[in-house]
This record gives sequence, structure tokens and C-alpha cells, in this order.
Amino acid sequence: MKKLLNTLYVTSENSYLGLDGENIVVYEEQKELGRLPLHNLEGIVSFGYRGTSPALMGACADRNISLCYLTPQGKFLARVTGKVRGNVILRKQQYDTGKDEEKSLTIAKTCILGKVYNSRWVLERAVRDHAIQIDAEKVKAASMQLKASLERIQNCTSKDQLRGYEGEAASIYFGVFNELILQQKKDFQFQGRTKRPPMDTVNAMLSFAYTLLTNQIMSALECVGLDPCVGYLHTERPGRSSLALDMVEELRSVMADRFVLSLINKKIISGKNFTKKENGAVLMDDELRKKFLTEWQNRKKEVITHPYLREKVEWGMVPYVQAMLLARYLRGDLDEYPVFLWK
Repeated sequence: MKKLLNTLYVTSENSYLGLDGENIVVYEEQKELGRLPLHNLEGIVSFGYRGTSPALMGACADRNISLCYLTPQGKFLARVTGKVRGNVILRKQQYDTGKDEEKSLTIAKTCILGKVYNSRWVLERAVRDHAIQIDAEKVKAASMQLKASLERIQNCTSKDQLRGYEGEAASIYFGVFNELILQQKKDFQFQGRTKRPPMDTVNAMLSFAYTLLTNQIMSALECVGLDPCVGYLHTERPGRSSLALDMVEELRSVMADRFVLSLINKKIISGKNFTKKENGAVLMDDELRKKFLTEWQNRKKEVITHPYLREKVEWGMVPYVQAMLLARYLRGDLDEYPVFLWK
């Protein structure tokens, strides 16, 4: 269990949550793992199947503490709340901000600035750690182009302009992405980003990783009471989680791209577990998908220092922290949304 920004995260899948006086108590196999006063909390997120006592659910409802349930893999199941109070106000602020061109552009620019900044850091780290194995000059040149695009993004005045700069930056980044593949070059060649369907093994894994990350962010937004479908950059349409797609941008390179590269470069996966269809689509088989998911879960458990909070958190908690920070910004508790900037 870990408390972040007044939200308690219970990550053990075998934990049961109970109430003792004014405290939430976390049990596992009838042993007490820890307790925390309810008055310190505004939300509880449980990644387990064991459940919660009715007494705790009632106490949370009375105190307007949201209680969210997710699977151990992070899929959103349900959110239990009492009388509608805080969340409806938060969602109204979210909707109002979306209609305000200036405010929504500010949030959209922040997300894309995070994306380009983190993409540049991935390239810079490759130059630092593997200069002999890669075309360091080519990768460094791409990094400098991304640096220049940060200023253009910061100064852009419309969402259409922002989308254009984002597309240019993505083209620059993926233009040198193949240089970051250090092992198994025969099986893993990257000639550019392709999707719907992916046309090579690297794109197949990138698409799968982006899907996992987007679902994780959708769960995080549900947990804090935001509407995943009302975004600021991606256009809204039925069934599209536009806000989740906005927020995935800042985490795409550091969480998904680096993960795929590590699977290849550490030879955790091989090219034998892919099939190619008649239309050219390349698909992962069931064996690889299971291995991919296992490694994804392991990566989520790795601990980092969050660049804004300066606290130790697991990678898997980062989307939840960012969702809480966005909610606090929309409520007016923060002057700006602190995008995730990783070095």
C-alpha cells in the first residue's frame, strides 16, 4: 500500500479492506498489513479481488472518499461513491475547460511538450550509452531538431498548428528509431510507424504497448472522476477516449517505446512469434502476447522518482499520479498541469 496525493493505492491482489474506528485497515490472509486514518484520504484504489467491508464502503460514502476497484493488471472495474458532490463539479470544470479554446490549447500544448521532451531524452540517452553501436551523429541531429520543435510548440496559437508540429516531431523521432534497435536486427527492422495494421514486428509491439498504456490511463482517469472521453487535443467522437489519448502522449516514449526496445535488445523476445497476413499485417502470437504482458507487469513494478512529486513510485503508478495532478489543476489547486518530464 502507498499513499500519493491523499489517495491510497492498495496494490496487493490478495488484500481485503476493512474499517476499524476511523481507520482503513488493509488485511492479507487475516494479518494486518497497515492502517491509515480516513480523514487523510480523498480516494482509495484497490488492485485486488478480495473486496471491501460494507462498513468501510459506508464510511467512504459518508466522507465523499471515492473507492475504485481495478484488476491486478490495472483494468478499471468500478468506482463506488456516495452522494454526488465533488466529482460532478470536477467534470463540469473539465467540460468548461474543453470549450475554452485558450485553456484547452494550453493543456494540449503541455501534453505535446511532454511527448517531444521525453522523445528527445530517449534519443539523448541512446547517444550517451551506445554511441559506438549507433549512428550517433544522425541521432544527435534528430535530438537537436526535437529541441527546436519544443519552442515552436510552446509558441503555437492553434490546435491545427499544434497537430502539425506534433506530426513533424513524431516523424523526426521515428526517423531514427531503428538506430535504437541494437540486437536481432534481422528480425526487428523499423522503417517507419505503421498502424491499423502494423506492417512489421516492431510496429506490432509498439501498437500493443500503446493499447496497454492507453487502457491504464483510462482507468486512472476513471479513478479520479474525470471523463476519459472529453479531451483537449484529440477530437471527440462516440467511443473514443480522447482525454486518455491526450495524456498517453507524454508517457508514450518513456513507458512504451523504451519497454519495446528493452524486449528486443535484451533478447527477451525473438522474431519467431510473429505471423504475417496476406494484407501485410504482422501479428503477435498468443505465446508472445503472454510473455509481453508478463514483462509489462514486471516493468510496472520498477520504482522511479517522480520528477514533480520527488517521491518514489512504481512505473505503474505514474498514470494515476498524472491523472490526479490534472484533476487538481482543473479544480484550481495547481497553477498549471505538471506534465511528466523524465531524464
